[in-house]
This record gives sequence, structure tokens and C-alpha cells, in this order.
Amino acid sequence: MPQGVRGELNISYICSRFYRAPELIFGATEYTTSIDIWSAGCILAELLLGQPLFLGENAVDQLVKIIKVLGTPTREEIRCINPNYNDFIFPQIKAHPWYKVFHKRMPPEAIDLASRLLQYSPSLRCNALEAIAHPFFDELRQPNVHLPNGRPLPPLFDFKQEEHLWSLSTG
Repeated sequence: MPQGVRGELNISYICSRFYRAPELIFGATEYTTSIDIWSAGCILAELLLGQPLFLGENAVDQLVKIIKVLGTPTREEIRCINPNYNDFIFPQIKAHPWYKVFHKRMPPEAIDLASRLLQYSPSLRCNALEAIAHPFFDELRQPNVHLPNGRPLPPLFDFKQEEHLWSLSTG
């Protein structure tokens, strides 16, 4: 598992609560950059909704808000989040369909991207490169797209090979 410094544990109390990945809420000290992918999913959802998706008052309430949307995590998902909670009994709550979480007129690509970023299992979340390659951003890849001031977009997707390889190696 990629982490900060091999053999040294990370801290679990990082990141603003509304954007904190489930593994951090569960106190995991070994985690990857997938915690940032979760945060990006929370930010995307907030941009789409106009308010935070998971507006918990404390860590436990934060987890409740997440479960109300994603449903109760499976045993496998709990093992991926933090194996110390494998025997913990959660109330059985069905996942709320993503299309009901967002407005009716929300582009399906936006909903799909949010659902790929906001997965319980860190290994199932898309990585940063997969996220920016998602069809949600296709409009930005059009050659004639300009900024509101009329200037052309900067080369947003012009990655060097080593940047691409690095993103693949860090998950």
C-alpha cells in the first residue's frame, strides 16, 4: 500500500470532516492518495448540489450521513476501510440511488463521476488520471472551447509520460 514513509504510520485525523474518507473516520493510519480522491468526490458533489453532500456534525454523524447515501458497507468494504472494525455490527441501510441524490437535470456523466469517486473501498475509487479522463470532462477537451473571457483554455490534459506513469503507480 503506497503511503508517506514506508514503515511509519500516518495520522487519521486529517482533512475537513465533510471531505474525510471513510477509512479516516474509522481511524486508519495506513492509507493512499485515494483519500484525496474521496475528498474530490465530496467537492464535486458539493459543486453540483450547492451544499456539502455529507454534512455530519461529528465523526459518527459523518459516517451516518455517508451510510445514508452509500448504504451499509459490506464486510469486504469494511475490511478495506479498516479491518479492526470487521466484527462491528452496522444497521442495514440500502444505498440511495445516485440519480436521486442529485437534481433531475444533472448530467448523467456528473453523477457517474461522483459515484466512481465516492466508493467505500479505496481500491475501487478511480485514480486522478481516470477521473480527468472521465467523459464528464469531454467538453474541456474540445478544440474550440474557450474561457468566459474568450481566451483559449490552457493545456489541461497535456501530461508528460512520467506524470502519467507516476499517477498509475500511486493509485
